[in-house]
This record gives sequence, C-alpha cells and structure tokens, in this order.
Amino acid sequence: MEPVDIQYTKLRWCLTIAGLLLYVGDIGTDIGLAVRYFQKGDSVWAGLTLAFALAGLLVTQIFSYAWYEDDRNDPVMSAVGKPTVSGLSKGRLAVLHLSGMGIFSRYYLLLKKGFKVLWTSPHSNAAAERNDADHCLFCMATDLSMLKLFETFLESVPQLLLQLYILLAHGGSSVLQYLSMAFSFFNIAWSLVDYRRCLRRSLPRIAAMPSGLPTAIYLLYKFCTITSHILSYTLLLALSPYSSIGLTVLWLLGTTWTHVLQTDFCSSPKLEPLYRAVIGVILTFTFFNVKGQDAMVPMTIYYLFYFFVNVTAPLLLGLLKPEWQTDPFLLTVSGVIFGGSVLGLCFLVLYYGFLHPKETQRQADEVDGVDVVVKPTRATRRRNNFLQPG
Repeated sequence: MEPVDIQYTKLRWCLTIAGLLLYVGDIGTDIGLAVRYFQKGDSVWAGLTLAFALAGLLVTQIFSYAWYEDDRNDPVMSAVGKPTVSGLSKGRLAVLHLSGMGIFSRYYLLLKKGFKVLWTSPHSNAAAERNDADHCLFCMATDLSMLKLFETFLESVPQLLLQLYILLAHGGSSVLQYLSMAFSFFNIAWSLVDYRRCLRRSLPRIAAMPSGLPTAIYLLYKFCTITSHILSYTLLLALSPYSSIGLTVLWLLGTTWTHVLQTDFCSSPKLEPLYRAVIGVILTFTFFNVKGQDAMVPMTIYYLFYFFVNVTAPLLLGLLKPEWQTDPFLLTVSGVIFGGSVLGLCFLVLYYGFLHPKETQRQADEVDGVDVVVKPTRATRRRNNFLQPG
C-alpha cells in the first residue's frame, strides 16, 4: 500500500480555506435564493430553502458548543472548569454559537494554530513535538469535518433535492439557482472526503486513508450513489408531492435503527436523540456504519434497496405520467440515475475489495509516533463513537 500523508501539511491548511469558502458560498447562495423566491412571491419555496439552511446551521451550533463544553470540562485535556477553551471564554463561546458563528470559530482556531505550526514555528522542533502538533491539528480538523458532515446532510443535500424538484416539476430557472446547486454538489463531495480522511488520521490506532487513487475511488463511489439517489427522490416527488411522506418514513426507519443499535455518541444523554435523528437523515441518502461494527450485511441490504428505488423511480414516472415519456429532460435524468447507480456500486466494490485500508492499526514508528499511549478524552470518545465511513 502506498504511503499515507501523516503530517498536517501546508496544502491541507490551504484546503481548509477552500472548504471555508465552499461553506460560505453554499450558505450565501441559499440565502440569496430564498430572498429571490420571496421577491417573486414564491413564499413556499423561499420558506423551505431558508428552513434547510437554518436547520443545518442550528444543529451544527448545538453540537459545536456541546463539544467545546466537553473539552472544557475534560480533566485530561484541561483543568476541570477551566474558564476558556482555545483562548475563548465560556461567555464568548455562547455568544458566538447563539449568533450562528460557532463553526467559523473552529475554522479560525484551526487556521490560526495551523499557521503557527506550519509557518512560524522553528524548524528545529523535536520530531515528537511536531507529531503532537500535527495530531492536535488533525483532531481539530476532525471535529470541524464532523460538524460539516451534519451540515451537509441537513442543508446541502436537502437543498439540492428541493432545487432539483423545483426545476423539474415547476420549470423556470435562474443563475442563482444553478449556483446554489453547484455549491451544494461541491460541498457534499468535499465534506465526505475531508471527514473520512481527518477522522481516520485523528485516531492513532486506525489505519489512515491513503491519498491518490483510494481517495478518488471513494469520492466517486459516494458521489455517484448520493447523486443518483437524490435524482430518484426528485422524480418521485415530481410524480407526487406525497412522496415526501415516504421520505419521512425512511428517515424514521433510519432513526429507529440508530435507537436499536443504542448509539453512545453524546456525553449528554439529552443530546443523543438529536444525534440519532440527524443520523436518520444521513441514512436516508447514503450508508454509514453507525457503530463501527461489521457492516457487510446492513450495507448489502441498504444498497439493494437503494438500487430498487433508483430503478423504480424513473419507471413509475414514465408509466403513471405518459406525457413525460418523451421528455428529453426525463430521459437524461433517467440515464444519469442508471449510470450513476451502476458506476457507484462498481466503485464501492472496487474500493472495499482492493483499496480499503484493511489493517486495524498503524504500525508504530519513529516518524508517526503512534506507539505513544493516548489518554482517553471526551474528544477521543466522540471520534471513536461517531459514524464510521461506509
């Protein structure tokens, strides 16, 4: 297997800025699109567009603040009751999150610490000291990527589904609508790969994800399967808006499944139901290993159902609405759904059959320094108990 990237590099620091710009662009275009709908008198579309943007924003603020509190009260990471976290007082953190700026505070702290380590620290630092700094940066990046994953499936994915439905079922389009969908697409792709790479790198005893071909194949697998699934749901909604009831049922099934598995992610039991509800949304659109266990059977069942939905949606629309049968747009979308489904499953088999890092532990060496015993913290616990890539 090719070597993995074991350092937090300057390229990664620059890519963090790219991720921030994508996040701002995604939120900005959605808000702009909601304003445009209001101006045109389409209050329903404006309300839904804004609701998805606010849902993602609200949930990320809740979890971000809860994780800051975990770190502040963790005796391993800091003195119990320490008044500040990363230089931010409890009051300031509360104000930042109430104003919706919590995720930006994490971007700021990651970029600030990364700049200090990569550009201003003396190059003569001991290897162990640099390894500790790199690990800390990856942990900060992992927390951010986990929040971005929530935001992606609560905002970007539903937003993309909504805008595609409006475009397909109600006609009319604008540059801003296309920009919103483009930013959603790129934000989805970015968050999936960034999350997977950062999470595996932040857990010292887990094999890191190799760069290059494995990352590209994983991205293509997720991108093809999620895109084709979103398009299938769009066709079902175009067939009947009551298909939204079916999506709600799927969300309930996913949420119930997480309850059955008894997830133990949140340090506060009050937040666990919210976490499970969010995972239900994610499972509506793509598969993740909820508890890090052997997922071959549930993954197989999931993608059999996925393929059934993707095949059925275009056929139902064509059969129940004959006027759509010769519509070039439907033919194009159907081709993308079938092609994306087949390619996505092929990439899935290719990745897990040949490219997935199969070893459960990285070998300790002088460069990586993973032979050092990492003390358990609340932060380590949440990364261990978070969704595992699937």
